[in-house]
Amino acid sequence: MSGATASGTDRTGSTDGTGTGATIWLTGLPSAGKTTIAHALAGRLRSEGHRVEVLDGDEIREFLSAGLGFSREDRNTNVQRIGFVAELLASNGVKALVPVIAPYADSREAVRKRHQAEGTAYLEVHVATPVEVCSERDVKGLYARQAAGELSGLTGVDDPYEAPADPDLRIEAHTEPVDDSAARLYALLAERGLA
Repeated sequence: MSGATASGTDRTGSTDGTGTGATIWLTGLPSAGKTTIAHALAGRLRSEGHRVEVLDGDEIREFLSAGLGFSREDRNTNVQRIGFVAELLASNGVKALVPVIAPYADSREAVRKRHQAEGTAYLEVHVATPVEVCSERDVKGLYARQAAGELSGLTGVDDPYEAPADPDLRIEAHTEPVDDSAARLYALLAERGLA
């Protein structure tokens, strides 16, 4: 388990939060800006000496969850696998930044409870970019494929997205520069003693 000892230092000997692990889960629609914000924050944290990993949803699907589809059950399995890896990293002093859609509230809550049970810091961040903006950005061409009838089950369009009711932070990324979004998330980490 991660956390401070009686002397005020964490297990790595750090007193400034650089060795304190945590999972920072960024949920939101496809093309909301989750990964961009995660990488911006990762750069700042690394420059300050933090150990950081970005667990990108697409990479996890390719390597850890190959063979899973996009049914509710498969999506839940994918989220639980990512949550397990994130908690493992975080409990060993790594800041695990997780830009993953994770469309279902119960799946995200199960990940949060796993972290709580292990005593590992967990923050849920809702990147609350509206679907209209996401479909204009369409970073991976998913919205265009869905509109053309080539794709079904697109989160937020013809498949549900359950927005967090009470996230630790809500970022309206479409209203501010990426660096400002990352700075607000950094401020939250600092407030929680994690940066």
